[in-house]
Amino acid sequence: MTDNIDSSANIPALERSGILVLCTANVCRSPIAAALLVRHLARLGVTVPVRSAGMLSDGAAPDPAAVSAMTSYGIGIAAHRSRVARPDDLAQAGLVLAMSRENLRYAVVTEPAVWPRAFTLKEIIRRGERIGPRPLGEPFPSWLARIHAGRERSMLLGESAADDLADPTGATPRAYANTVSLLDQLITRLIGLGWAHTVSAPYPTRRA
Repeated sequence: MTDNIDSSANIPALERSGILVLCTANVCRSPIAAALLVRHLARLGVTVPVRSAGMLSDGAAPDPAAVSAMTSYGIGIAAHRSRVARPDDLAQAGLVLAMSRENLRYAVVTEPAVWPRAFTLKEIIRRGERIGPRPLGEPFPSWLARIHAGRERSMLLGESAADDLADPTGATPRAYANTVSLLDQLITRLIGLGWAHTVSAPYPTRRA
């Protein structure tokens, strides 16, 4: 089924509700992505709450290889502890960024009403680049509703190389470093789409 209606009224203001980053165990990809997102938003002076969560368990420490990979970026995630994304977490989020289609399915099954504001990270960038950056003065929920327009729930089925960001758990240190680098590049693109209007110069495409 395609959602063609304007769903912006169902999307809470991002400054209040925040962003929830979702992966499977919440010990690698999502804490990395959340930390990078916080850094990029802070560079623009944008105040948006950012949290991360997973599908499996509460209280697990982050993957040591992920902690190590983030040190080259000057970001510490060792104090992070995993938490399961529950219906209230999803219902209250203004934007849910999933690391894979499996994670997105979990979000929509757990809290069906989150569908208009839940995307894989790669999907929101792909669709956002298609419609263009958020213009000055357009509320974030309105821009998000335009990104969501025309999506079909059938895309939640299966796996997709276009949407899934591979989990490096158990792989080499180089794989973790590559994951951090890729996430930094993707988040830079997302920031340039959603918040570029907040700066006078183009947002950098590479990490300083």
